[in-house]
Amino acid sequence: MESQITFVLLSLCLLPIVFVLADSRSFSIDYKNNCFQKDGKPFQYISGSIHYSRIPREYWKDRLLKMYMTGLNAIQVYVPWNFHETVQGVFNFAGDRDLEYFLNLANQTGLLVILRPGPYICAEWEMGGLPAWLLQKPNIILRSADTEYLKPASDWLAMLLTKMKPWLYQNGGNIISVQVENEYGSYFACDYNYMRHLHTLFRLFLGEDVILFTTDGNTDKEMICGTLEGLYATIDFGTDTNITAAFIRQRRFEPKGPLVNSEFYTGWLDHWGDKHASVDTVKVSKMLGEMLSMGASVNMYMFEGGTNFGYWNGADHDTRFRSVVTSYDYNAPLSEAGDPTDKLLAIRDVIKNFRDIPVGPMPPATPKFAYGFITLQKVGNISSLLDTLSPQGPVRSQYPLTFEEIKQYYGFMLYRTTLPRNVPEPTPLISPLNGIHDRAYVSVNGVFQGLMERDTALVMNVTGQQGDQLDILVENMGRVNFGSYINDNKSLLGNLILGNDVLTDWSIYPLDIDTAVANGLLQVDHSGSAMEAGDGPMIYSGTLKSTGLAWDTFVKLNGWTKGQVWVNGVNLGRYWPQRGPQQTLYVPGPFLSATQPNNITVLELERAPSHRRILFMDRPQLNSTGQKT
Repeated sequence: MESQITFVLLSLCLLPIVFVLADSRSFSIDYKNNCFQKDGKPFQYISGSIHYSRIPREYWKDRLLKMYMTGLNAIQVYVPWNFHETVQGVFNFAGDRDLEYFLNLANQTGLLVILRPGPYICAEWEMGGLPAWLLQKPNIILRSADTEYLKPASDWLAMLLTKMKPWLYQNGGNIISVQVENEYGSYFACDYNYMRHLHTLFRLFLGEDVILFTTDGNTDKEMICGTLEGLYATIDFGTDTNITAAFIRQRRFEPKGPLVNSEFYTGWLDHWGDKHASVDTVKVSKMLGEMLSMGASVNMYMFEGGTNFGYWNGADHDTRFRSVVTSYDYNAPLSEAGDPTDKLLAIRDVIKNFRDIPVGPMPPATPKFAYGFITLQKVGNISSLLDTLSPQGPVRSQYPLTFEEIKQYYGFMLYRTTLPRNVPEPTPLISPLNGIHDRAYVSVNGVFQGLMERDTALVMNVTGQQGDQLDILVENMGRVNFGSYINDNKSLLGNLILGNDVLTDWSIYPLDIDTAVANGLLQVDHSGSAMEAGDGPMIYSGTLKSTGLAWDTFVKLNGWTKGQVWVNGVNLGRYWPQRGPQQTLYVPGPFLSATQPNNITVLELERAPSHRRILFMDRPQLNSTGQKT
């Protein structure tokens, strides 16, 4: 006990007498007194992570204000490289990607910023924020000094950091510190030359005054490979960790300076097939209080998680591929829809003991509305809509090509060939090298035969006649965002074998479903009556009538199997109620019109229910685990 008390006392930030000119701005590390200094005075940050890329721009201010009113004095922000440079050399910082507008809102709200620009961020985000176009170089070693990786990463950072420099606190902005890379110690490469190169770049573009730091997990290996002289080493851990032991580990790498938990886990992520994650509120608030009592600066990950709209969810690969769900609710203090929770109120009660809470009421939850049922109509199956979904036509190849080779990085591609011989009896279609990345929906002459899935279903039976059309719709379920498997190519990797025959002569159709939906091209029935409505990949559409309200809602697809939903051309993300745990998709009010009919489009990949209804509810359902198919 005495050693723990001594450790705590050594960690506390003493209060030196410093006179600071009123107009001077500085943020630094006081190694003598083991603390940060802001404008020459001791400073402890109480921060929360928020991802602008997962929240509609219209709600940024609302979420930031709720964080401020909780008592936070800082936020932590990731910058996803692939969100801003989806095409190499073309940078997008408009609309929902307007990072500087977000920083300005935080500044106006009174929140400092801890910036995490990567280039790799993890974040359960597609490929950990790295652009998929990097994989056009088949032998590239990501997150290393490999020049194939280092040059585009350096180009990105040169552009981004130049844009960020005016936002540094000492330059009049609100960025107090900047992370270099992210949890690098958990990556296999352990390439110090890479980290040194990044360190040089960050200093070149941001200057010598800004605090640069690293964050790594609570193990010696992670701290050894992830830290570098000249970068302040911080640590991350959750409620299952002994605080003193974790900070002693940080002290071995940073003998002096502030104690920092850069990711204190208020919740956790969900994969399809998991139970919805839950982290106990009492444990979170108790542990937060203990760390703040020690003088530590703490960032809560997440404070609000938001949503993996579109195709932005990541995936993990430990023993098998596991895709992250659309909701990034994270069991966080602010819900996916930005609503204050009991966990937030408990955290606020803790913070009151350490700093003054802003005066005034907590902003309320955004209004929700149950719009009720609507019935969708069949538009057609994917095969019948190829002229609309792939207007440029197919790429022809003897063997399958990857998404990356065709520069179709997200979503879906259709691979078409013909059966090389008669197969009157069920005959195995095999992916011998586990090359289904990630799901394949198989039809013969427009009749759905079944599916294949990465790591779990590599063989299925088909029947047909020589020359019959074989269509395989391949779905990218999100690239691996953590660990050694982030070089995650998508497609039919390697050949498919039908019985003893290697299938060749492929026509490969990149599908741009999002553009077709946004342009209103998928609103009528194109397919005739030949196809049963519920079989295989099929598009449905309908209209949610205007009610005079454009409030948040949650769409539930009871009886539907798996697919994607668009509202007024905005891709809400994936649904998969049969596997769960997520049963509803969040529809932010700004995506809806209060005065015009709202167009709803659904891509159902396996089987739609006969009723074809979807329900708009006033509350989410995130915790019902379905059957694991």
